[in-house]
Amino acid sequence: MPTYIALLRAVNVGGRFYKMAALREHLTESGLEEVETHIQTGNVRFRTSMRSAAKVERHVEAVLGEHCRFDVPAVILSPAELREVYDDALGLPAPAFGPAEGQRRYVSFFKVGAAPTGEVARQIDEWDEPGESAVVKGRAVHVWLDRPSQEAVFFGAFKKALAPGTNRDLKVVRTLAERWGA
Repeated sequence: MPTYIALLRAVNVGGRFYKMAALREHLTESGLEEVETHIQTGNVRFRTSMRSAAKVERHVEAVLGEHCRFDVPAVILSPAELREVYDDALGLPAPAFGPAEGQRRYVSFFKVGAAPTGEVARQIDEWDEPGESAVVKGRAVHVWLDRPSQEAVFFGAFKKALAPGTNRDLKVVRTLAERWGA
């Protein structure tokens, strides 16, 4: 039976609250098995007999939308895909401003076909704001900042391109990859 990881977008921020105990209960009642969450930001691991990630995505979004009364976009990954994104993060060269104390790393995850491509991806890869750097790799955008994310120019400059994604601090991605990655 396949295992999947769902990274939920915009859960428990901006007035969009969904208790993780209720989320686990609703997903379990829907037929998913071994449902597990990590922290309150919508990181969920489960097993299901469904073999299509697209079908799993629709199922999770429908169940959560029904119970919480707002849309809950879900980025669905296999354990191997999660591990690959984390391995990519570790393998990417540090930006010119280097790994400094207080540097922050983030990963924006996207649904299949929703990651920035073409000219937008090129603009992200060439981003040259002092103390900020980013690169598109597969279904993820990897971001380095030397300041808090709310002070970063990057997120405002690419707001539309990043809107379909869901952000995670690299520390969270590491924990998820260690716990749930292949």
